[in-house]
This record gives sequence, structure tokens and C-alpha cells, in this order.
Amino acid sequence: MLELHSFHRVLCLAKFELVRMFLTKRGGIAIAAFATAWFLILYYAISTADDLVSSDTFVTIAYQIISGAGMRELLSWPVPELSVFWVMAVYSFPLFSLVAASDQTCADRSRGTLRFIALRATRAEILLGRFFGQVLILAVLIACTLIATLLMASYRDASLFFVGLIKSLDLFKGILIAVMPFIALMAFFNSFIRSARLAIIVSFLFFGLIPIVIAFIEYKLELNTFLTYLIPGVQLSDVINQKNLLINGYFIPLAQVCGYLFVGNIIMKRSSL
Repeated sequence: MLELHSFHRVLCLAKFELVRMFLTKRGGIAIAAFATAWFLILYYAISTADDLVSSDTFVTIAYQIISGAGMRELLSWPVPELSVFWVMAVYSFPLFSLVAASDQTCADRSRGTLRFIALRATRAEILLGRFFGQVLILAVLIACTLIATLLMASYRDASLFFVGLIKSLDLFKGILIAVMPFIALMAFFNSFIRSARLAIIVSFLFFGLIPIVIAFIEYKLELNTFLTYLIPGVQLSDVINQKNLLINGYFIPLAQVCGYLFVGNIIMKRSSL
């Protein structure tokens, strides 16, 4: 019964994140910005994907981020709109998730309302509830962009609908798992930072400085420490190339999620609200 109550509280906190994103003025502004950016991507890139994929410009640019084998795999997809979507989404959604998930507990902590929430839920439940709420938000946004892409492909060629639908489900799963470590990282920062703006700044400093620190450590020790796998998204180049998906697409990101939530929970339990 205790576990059931705990799950219910986590679910309620996750629902609150959905309400805060989709039914408030601040969330509406974020959704409007997201919709505008993806409208431009859909209109200028994905709608012309059939011609774009076969163009020398796309091939040249794609070769800079995709291996030869990955490029051949990408060009062989029966729905070119999904090929362009995959390249755009794998890198843009993690970046957007950093901003969207920057205020999981910061605002409540600074206003003092987090203390009142903690009267009805444990700190671990708060951390998990807000995290899963952000995951649901990104799931909705990813699904919306995939549906728009699939409709564009079907409008060009109706016979591509069912093939595109099956591929879209696979891409949805891959992109959602890829963004989860970024949301977990922001949950970790929110466990001790009181400002969403500061959390965003710290996250960009993290991605800018931590690789340099790790490279320096590995240089001094003269060995590969595998510390780079602490950085969310370190495996994205392999994910987009469809290489070792069991490890790069599932094990590494889910391990990062568990690690950041575990450490965030420890910090949150010991910090003042």
C-alpha cells in the first residue's frame, strides 16, 4: 500500500509538470518558441526532404557528422522525411530539453513552496515526479513533431504512411531515451541550485569544461578512464550512425539517468529546502 501511495504522489507531481508547461503563460511561451523553431525545420528542411536527401549539399553536410556506413543506412530509409528528421532531432531535442527541464524544483525552492510540497511527498518522490513530468513533456513534443513529419511524407506519397509509422515508433523510442540523461542532469542541478537561469548556465559550463578536465586527467594518467561516459550525449554520434544501439542507445543513457538521479537524490536529502 505504501508503494502504491508513493507511485500516486510521483504521478501527481509529474502531472503538475504537464500542467505547468501546457496550461500556464510561461509554459505557453516556451511551447510557442518550440513550435516556431520546428515549423521552420518542417517547412524548409523536412518538406523538401525528398530532394534534399539526394542533393550534394545535404550529403556533404551529413558526412561531417555521420560515418560512411551510417550515411548509407540513412539514405536507404524509404521515407526521406524521417531521415532528415532523425538528423535534426537527435541533436536539437537534447539541447531543448536542457532549457525545458531547467526549472524542476528551482522556482519552488526559491519561493519556499518546496517545503510545503515536502510535507506531502518525500524528497525522492519530488525528484522523480518532476523528472518523469519533464520526460512526459518531451515525449509529447517528440510525438507531435514525428506526427507532423509523417503527415508530410504521407501527403507526398500516401503509400509511405504505414512504413513511416513503424519507423516513427522506433525513432520516437530512440530520441526519448537520448534526451532522458539531459533531463536527469538538470534534475541533478536542481537538487542544489535555486535559479533556473543559473541551472542553464551551469549546464553549458558543464558541457564546455568537463570534457577538458576529463581529457587533462586522461592525459596525465596516460590511459582511457571512460570518464567521458559521465557526460550526457557522449554517445549521440554513434546513435545517429545506428552503431551498437544496445549499448549506445539504451545502456549508456539509462545508466546516466540512474546515476544522476541517484546522486541528485542524495544531495536533495541533505540540502535545505
